Amino acid sequence: MALPLPLLTLLIFGGILPVFGGIPVFGGVPRGGGACPGGCDCDRDSAWCRGGGGGIPRGLPPRLATLSLIRWDIEALPEGSFRHLPALTLLLVTSGRLGSIGDGAFAGLGALEYLFIEDTELGAIAPTALRGLRGLLFLSLANNRLESLPRGLFQDLGTLTQLDLRGNPFRCDCHLRWLLRWLGTRPTPSPPEGGGRCREPPLHRDTPLALLSPRQLQCQRHELRLFQSLPFSSLGAEPFTLGGHPGVALAQPAAGACALLEWDQLGGRFRAPTIINSSSPVACHPLAVGDTLLVVVAQLGGGSWVWRRSGGPGSPFVRHQSLGSGHLRRPHAVAAAHLGGHLYLGVADSSKGGTSTVFRWASGGFYPHQTLRPWRRDTHLEFLELGGRAALVVCSTARRPLVYRWSGSGFVPHTDIPHVPDVYAAKHFRAAGGVFLCLTRFLGDAKVVMRWEGSMFREVQQVPARGSLVFQPLVLAGHRYVLLGNDFAPSRVFRLGATGRLEPAQDLPAPTPRAFVPVTAGHRHFLLATSFKGATQIYAHVTEDVGT
Repeated sequence: MALPLPLLTLLIFGGILPVFGGIPVFGGVPRGGGACPGGCDCDRDSAWCRGGGGGIPRGLPPRLATLSLIRWDIEALPEGSFRHLPALTLLLVTSGRLGSIGDGAFAGLGALEYLFIEDTELGAIAPTALRGLRGLLFLSLANNRLESLPRGLFQDLGTLTQLDLRGNPFRCDCHLRWLLRWLGTRPTPSPPEGGGRCREPPLHRDTPLALLSPRQLQCQRHELRLFQSLPFSSLGAEPFTLGGHPGVALAQPAAGACALLEWDQLGGRFRAPTIINSSSPVACHPLAVGDTLLVVVAQLGGGSWVWRRSGGPGSPFVRHQSLGSGHLRRPHAVAAAHLGGHLYLGVADSSKGGTSTVFRWASGGFYPHQTLRPWRRDTHLEFLELGGRAALVVCSTARRPLVYRWSGSGFVPHTDIPHVPDVYAAKHFRAAGGVFLCLTRFLGDAKVVMRWEGSMFREVQQVPARGSLVFQPLVLAGHRYVLLGNDFAPSRVFRLGATGRLEPAQDLPAPTPRAFVPVTAGHRHFLLATSFKGATQIYAHVTEDVGT
């Protein structure tokens, strides 16, 4: 198998390897006498081993000066792997597989001057792997799978003048700052290409490492820290923005009110001065219609109402319209969407005799447009888009979630979601070009993530949990998270990976949460967590550089 061109150029024109019949060979002749293990060609000074495995060949001539392992399969190089070959001046491992290099792997090779570990799928090197190579002049780790290098790897390699790190998928973060500083101390800087290029993060993708400064390589930790406790319990929380000012509407069934959370610029805290009195509200859903702020108040007593703010920020709310008279008996959740240029409002009804209803905004009010399946005790509905068409997922305690597709004039049942009965709520997110659902079951052993596969949802991940009524994907400070609320254990924060997989990030001591909402105030980012039994909590999203 042909060697990489840069390596051949160095070996031939650098005078390291002789030429035999116009072809470079390892040693003076292709095959020599003396001891030589299977798979190797040897003479007194050189050995060329090809297409083997199981570790370093044994039985090689002890005075070898050069050893080449071509297409050799090695699981790992432990300490002292080449101690039986103390006279080596050149070692080549290429075009095979090398899993890892351990501490002191090259111990005893004090005469080694050239070390090539190339095209081997190498992914891990121990911090002291190169210990003892006091005469090393040239090191190549090109075309492997190295995402980083351990701090101090090149310590005490005072004679090293050439370094080749090309073709590795380096993650250029704070863990490589030491390498940039080390490269800056070399008396003869290596060409930028020899130092390798960044694969991640996207900010530095394809940038040569040698062209970056240490301060450009960051390691950031993102964390939620308690910022403020609001002295009231709350159930639902819905964000809104009107005139560039963000806010959150909070349903407070115990207090019989809807509160509008606002940022106090002077005090640097949140407050909830605006109150809409109601009877056991389960949802306070804000809607901006033109320059007017409406709040749909779904309540358990006295019927549900649409309220309208009478003026600008701070103005009182007045009743605008009775909602769904005769249609809604026990509203449980509210959602809104724009479809075909019109505003629609969906209300899930959880009573045995109630009917979930889709309303349409027309002539200054919401009017019934379509009733959904009756007698199902619906608990939640979610508007989303599937395959370029509007859709609606309705959850119920009585049967499996049902997926509706928009026909242009109404929602038509399309399919149900199998294997997950008694789903309390469904929340969707988009990732990796697909649509995903987070399904919450209070009594289930796991919360389920499902992906739309063209005609139905299929399970892709389970998250163990019990006693949860909220499984919420959201974007906070530009980062994508999914939060799982728990009633009997700390709530959990997951990072959303590029493929849609959830990666554990943090536990959150939010008591009996029912909703998580991101809130922005100026350049600061917060997470609001409602609590059914305790204080409503607000967490600040904090970013720290943890690099050294």
